[in-house]
Amino acid sequence: MKATLRPQLGQSIQLTPQLLQSIRLLQLTAPQLEQELRQALERNPLLEQDEEPEEPAAEADPDAAARDAAAWDELPEPAFLSGGNAAGEWDEDAGARVAASASSDPRQRLLQQLALHWAPRELALAAWWLDHCDDRGYLEQPLEELLRAGARHWALPARELELARQRLLHGDWPGMAAADAGECLRAQLAALPPTPARALAERILRERLDLLAAHDAAALAAALDAAPEQVRAAVALILGLRPHPVEELPASGHEALVPDVVAWKADGAWRVALNGRAAPRLRIAAHCERALAAAPGEAGALRGLLEEARWLVRGVAMRHDTLLRTAQVLVERQRAFLERGEEAIAPLTLREVADAIGMHESTVSRIVNGKYLQTPRGTFELKRLFAVRLEGAEVSGSAVKAMVKRLIDAEPAHAPLADDVIAGLLARQGVRVARRTVAKYRDQLSIAPARLRRRSPRQAKAG
Repeated sequence: MKATLRPQLGQSIQLTPQLLQSIRLLQLTAPQLEQELRQALERNPLLEQDEEPEEPAAEADPDAAARDAAAWDELPEPAFLSGGNAAGEWDEDAGARVAASASSDPRQRLLQQLALHWAPRELALAAWWLDHCDDRGYLEQPLEELLRAGARHWALPARELELARQRLLHGDWPGMAAADAGECLRAQLAALPPTPARALAERILRERLDLLAAHDAAALAAALDAAPEQVRAAVALILGLRPHPVEELPASGHEALVPDVVAWKADGAWRVALNGRAAPRLRIAAHCERALAAAPGEAGALRGLLEEARWLVRGVAMRHDTLLRTAQVLVERQRAFLERGEEAIAPLTLREVADAIGMHESTVSRIVNGKYLQTPRGTFELKRLFAVRLEGAEVSGSAVKAMVKRLIDAEPAHAPLADDVIAGLLARQGVRVARRTVAKYRDQLSIAPARLRRRSPRQAKAG
């Protein structure tokens, strides 16, 4: 074999420690940022807390902060942030390697786990599937529609996309990206050691889910030709499974919910402002900066602390600016939701918000995770203002789900609405959805089918 040298031209991005710090500050929640800044006050004598009322102009140069953001965020080659480089080779996103606490977004937590043993290309497919899952981990649209859309988006055979979904389904969080509750429960059962009870439980989920929902153990035993005690063991195994695959963060018991942004309506317009009490405001001690400027060539260690303090103040200013601009776009796009409620929430994606503020989707994803918005309608996480557009409609899936719940809540107790009837009522309101879509949202709301919701007038009066 003859060794040869071959020149190759490529681009690479090197993130400086200062930029990595800026990225990390974007991800911090309000309590984490407060802790970070208080530690910086104790560690760096050149920093002091700013007790004065906040002025409209930020301490840090906004143009400089924007340039710093552009260095990693508004890149000419999007391949950097999707796991590739200029040579077409897959590599990890350097920004994703920044140390951070557990995200409040379950999809982000799962992707962090998968990144340990999934190839970058496979991880990108997993992220696509997770983007089409609701907060409980179920697919938000029918599987066949998603496979067609994914095949067009990725220019891949549907079989390869389904393979990635199956890896999620039977992976670290069994049942993730399941099409329905039955598939989720079967995936969880498959992760358990093989036993006679597990085999019978799989048969129940596959063949007699209706009898399981009716809690009719005797009918199950007769239908499956099994002993009553075997059926009880199988049912107990099923009841021990999680109703949805998403693993929740362990409750800390001591973290307070601190809104990062406040939105209110005044003079017919919605206004947005940062919560000044969310974290202490820092500034560089002016007398220390003047003293160092008058002593050129001396106090090298203090000059290093001064540079560190400048980068911290600038990074915090960039975080606040990005958070405020993101919140302003979200409130403006979802003002109907803030005024009228869940049924008015509009379809909105990370890309649309990123385009509006001139940054990358990864920045928006980082800045909304764990950040809370206080509104007259309540306090909730910013990511709740994102909603997936229902295919073939001009409304979001969250809005349709709220409509389904409203119709079922108002139905007569003795004549509950079937799924196809609900679909017809929605069509009269200009929202055309399939019966199976109504059934999917009803399942997500943990509402039983119409035949199980029917009650006699006497029962309704007693209830």
